[in-house]
Amino acid sequence: MKPWEGHKAGLDAVVKVAKASRDFGVHTFTIWAFSTENWDRSAQEIEKIMDLFGKTMDEFRKDLVSNKVRFVHLGRKDRLPANLIKKMTLIENETRNFDKNTLNLALDYGGKDEMVRAVNKILNTGLKMVDEKSFEKYLDTAGQPYPYVDLFIRTSGEQRTSGLMPWQMSYAEYYWELDHLPDFSPKKLSEAILDYSCRRRRFGGNDKEEHLKFDPKVVAKLDLEWRHALNLGENERFRDLVIRYVKEQYGLSKELAKVAGKEMAKAIIYGKQEDWEQAKKALEGLYEIVGKTLGLALEPKIVASLEVAVWKEGHDEGKLRQLLAEKFRFSSLQASKSAHLAFLANGEIVKNNFEKARGYLEKFYEALKERVA
Repeated sequence: MKPWEGHKAGLDAVVKVAKASRDFGVHTFTIWAFSTENWDRSAQEIEKIMDLFGKTMDEFRKDLVSNKVRFVHLGRKDRLPANLIKKMTLIENETRNFDKNTLNLALDYGGKDEMVRAVNKILNTGLKMVDEKSFEKYLDTAGQPYPYVDLFIRTSGEQRTSGLMPWQMSYAEYYWELDHLPDFSPKKLSEAILDYSCRRRRFGGNDKEEHLKFDPKVVAKLDLEWRHALNLGENERFRDLVIRYVKEQYGLSKELAKVAGKEMAKAIIYGKQEDWEQAKKALEGLYEIVGKTLGLALEPKIVASLEVAVWKEGHDEGKLRQLLAEKFRFSSLQASKSAHLAFLANGEIVKNNFEKARGYLEKFYEALKERVA
């Protein structure tokens, strides 16, 4: 395909995603369509791209006006074709007072260029001193209710921002997508938003709430002790240790720990007998209690299924990562360290190297506590 045919396919995809974003509850959606550096491309490609934008503006206008979406052009207006500028300005004026949603189109946009233009505007006013709040009034996103980016999605396996909105992206979460833009669908957007929902955002401060308050050494010791008691067939001691382990790890009351601990003990016994369905049911009971007590948005059925899969497949590291991410609501990447340590600990337990396993387990619980807060 010709380059501009690829651009057309990309633009078609992103229009669908932008519309879907409204259904997902996203207020402000920004498309970066052409950068200040893209003028280095061939004259023919640029001409085709600008023609494509001009035609798309007509479709944009109908959709944005009927859905009361505010349209904002980010970038320079002095180098774009006059006809395109006319169409964009018309839509900007028509939708100026809409506040239900905002669609930003970054066209002939560069982050450094935006900041230089902002400084020149300030100089023209005669101001000699600005603070952050007054400075942002001169940026392209001035007056928007949500100018600061929450989630930045980069397609094509690229792992750079290329200068997009450096001021507004100071605390953005990044999401890297391997597929190219034409293949980025509403389903992929939902996956990116779900991944984003698992991120901890502290904005440079401390966590407002501490979910896990246990001592990693105490929990690691109890973890090994209940495993040892299980291997020795000391069933009553095994159950007592599991109840203590659950109480300590999740900060449950004595009464809740008794109920949750019994469910976990049953699940482990069923797992040993390879009665996977019963093990799953017991784990669901455990995670119902854990989710409500810790305030984690986990799904007991999903977590239980993933845990049983880990047991069945011998603590595969990839499955462990998936389980921890789902159980404690952080991203798969953020679960990597904890999963690796749990994998190493399990390997030593299998070999009966309990002292070495204890060291790995202590590090595992430290990593988990640090990540979940």
